[in-house]
Amino acid sequence: MKEIQRKIETIDWQIITNEMHKKGYAIIPEFLSENQCREMIGRYDNPTGYRKTVIMERYRFGLGEYKYFDYPLPELVQAIRENIYPKLAPIANLWMKVLKINKIFPETLGELQTLCHSNHQLKPTPLILKYGKGGFNTLHQDLYGDVYFPLQTVLFLNEPDNDYTGGEFVVTQQTPRAQSKAIVLQPKKGDMLIFTTNFRPVKGTKGYYRVNMKHGVSELHSGKRYTLGVIFHDAVS
Repeated sequence: MKEIQRKIETIDWQIITNEMHKKGYAIIPEFLSENQCREMIGRYDNPTGYRKTVIMERYRFGLGEYKYFDYPLPELVQAIRENIYPKLAPIANLWMKVLKINKIFPETLGELQTLCHSNHQLKPTPLILKYGKGGFNTLHQDLYGDVYFPLQTVLFLNEPDNDYTGGEFVVTQQTPRAQSKAIVLQPKKGDMLIFTTNFRPVKGTKGYYRVNMKHGVSELHSGKRYTLGVIFHDAVS
């Protein structure tokens, strides 16, 4: 999908790298068009194209539901996943380097998928999430197996304070020997949020140290909220 490729190439990835290194997240405004947001929401009730539907309440994940896409992924989702990954791999590798973790992520999504498949992680992880009034998502990490990429993205398909109220994106940072810090974000329709899957480096007086991160969604007060989650590693189940 040429439009997505062009959009990705116009982004200043040095600014994104700096934001990720400083805060563990970065927002790219207006990444998706109005039509692309509408298209993804319109897909939600289509019975085909998904491998699994999860009712959050059954598993105490929150209140709402989400659907995992099946392979082949929708063209838009595949284009995002395939073209964003090479931009994020250098950030992930920089994090491994400063934290002295002996791990190097490959340059392409295809190579990452080969690693996943060699560890029996064969199932796609991109998903679309739906929340109604009272819906929320408990704090969690999207790991799915022994092989996991430390960055992921979520794309916002509705306009806050118009299509829904509440439903903020919440990130918590658990600093060693300190109280947890909560970060509350409310990206707009079409925005892409890049954030850490499970930890990030923080610079201290004696070098970098690792802080654990979790993410979730606060309770919706009204309306409906849809988001598209793009995770780069595949899942065991």
